[in-house]
Amino acid sequence: MEITVELVKKLREETGLGIMDCKQALIKAGGDLEKAKKILREEGKEFLASQTRTVKEGRVEAYIHHSGKIGVLVEVDTATDFAANSEAFREFLKNLAMQIAAARPRWIAPEDVPPDVLEQEREILRKQAEREGKPPHIVEKIVEGRLQKFFEENCLLKQPYVRDPNLKVEDVLGELAAKLGEPVVIRRFVRFQVGEA
Repeated sequence: MEITVELVKKLREETGLGIMDCKQALIKAGGDLEKAKKILREEGKEFLASQTRTVKEGRVEAYIHHSGKIGVLVEVDTATDFAANSEAFREFLKNLAMQIAAARPRWIAPEDVPPDVLEQEREILRKQAEREGKPPHIVEKIVEGRLQKFFEENCLLKQPYVRDPNLKVEDVLGELAAKLGEPVVIRRFVRFQVGEA
C-alpha cells in the first residue's frame, strides 16, 4: 500500500509525533493506521499517542523584529490549557516566532510543499546533476539528497533550530511534547516583511 502524505498527516495529528516517526511506523504497518499507532507505542512513544486527547488548546505568538519591518504570527496547539500556559511551551513558541522571522520558512513540513513546486525543484536539481556530468544511474540519488537541503531551507520542522543549530525544529518539538506528556502541533504561521508580496 502506498503511504500517502494525507495518511502521514493524519497519524501525526492523532499522535503528535514527528513526521519521520509516523512515516516509518506506517511503512512497517503496511499503511494501517491502527497498527502504526501500536508500533509507535511499542517503540516507547505512548506518552504522545493518547488517542483520547485532541489537540484543541494552544497559543498564538506574535513577534515583531526591532526594525519594525518583519512580523510573525504563529499558532502552536496541544491537548490541555495547562500545557499551553506552561513556561516551556511559551518559551518554545517565542523562539519559534523568532525562528520564522530569521529563517523565512515557506511551509511547516515537507508534506506541505505543493506537488508542482516539488516537481519543479526536482527538475532543476536533475538538470544541475546532469550538467555536472553525473552518471544517469546516480542522478536520482543526488536529486533526493539535494532535495533534503531544499526542505531544510524551506520547511520549518526541518530547519536547524535558532537556539541550537545542532538540533532541528522537529527535534525540539518532540522534546517539548515528551516533557509535557502531550502532543504538540505547529498548526500555522504567517510571516510579513515590509515591501514583500
